[in-house]
Amino acid sequence: MSVIKKYLDKVLGSFCIMLFAFLVLLVTWQVFTRFVLNNPSVISEELAKYCFVWLVLFGSAFVFGERGHMAIEFLKDKLPEKIKSVVEIFIELVIIVFATLVLIKGGFDATSMTMGQLSAALQIPIGYLYAALPTSGVIIVFYCVNNIFENVGKLKSVQN
Repeated sequence: MSVIKKYLDKVLGSFCIMLFAFLVLLVTWQVFTRFVLNNPSVISEELAKYCFVWLVLFGSAFVFGERGHMAIEFLKDKLPEKIKSVVEIFIELVIIVFATLVLIKGGFDATSMTMGQLSAALQIPIGYLYAALPTSGVIIVFYCVNNIFENVGKLKSVQN
């Protein structure tokens, strides 16, 4: 499982870097066309919106893999190691439920409903924008399952 996580980390990290670089280029072009040419590019504006949404969703999935998401560590750190590991497992389970219901199921429903709607400037299905929801949800669930396995290992070593 750790081999898959390392590979996924590299792919997801590279994808986020490429999205960010592309977003910077799009916004730079948008600013140039708006203020220098006095003719704003509608296509770059819509692409930048898509790029930003995808970057946020896949970036947040990447952060879950790095365990860099927001957490209130103050209370958890005061607990004994055994209880701390149990609390961490519980937190991961709550995140799995949220990601499954909201991101995967809700995202799949939103993607399915909007595949017939075309974006104004690009004339591509809006569902492509929403497809990042279930995809990032699956990645988050994978990272949470991996974190649970690591916490169970920690829990076993604490008990011994």
